Amino acid sequence: VQLVESGGGLVQPGGSLRLSCAASGSTLSINAMGWYRQAPGKQRELVAHITSVLGDTLYEDSVKGRFTISRDNAKNTMYLQMNSLKPEDTAVYYCSAVLIGGDTYWGQGTQVTVSS
Repeated sequence: VQLVESGGGLVQPGGSLRLSCAASGSTLSINAMGWYRQAPGKQRELVAHITSVLGDTLYEDSVKGRFTISRDNAKNTMYLQMNSLKPEDTAVYYCSAVLIGGDTYWGQGTQVTVSS
């Protein structure tokens, strides 16, 4: 499975961005997908997660009500709509895919910077 993120950039506090993650390869084997982020000097953390079949979602507490994860199975693409962005959301955002067998794949990451 190959994952390619896009949509990162520089945005002012309170602004919005939409990240995309395009999957290719053995996409029928994907059980769930997620967005993680890693800020400088910090560990990578889960931001949001979505299952492939039922579309069940979960969010890290600090992004609840501001971020929305979704997926378009026909396009093999996952999205993260980020609203009301804060400086503390600044990080490299990574897309992940967990296969039915348990293997995890990662994208290359996309930088999100929230600054005035």
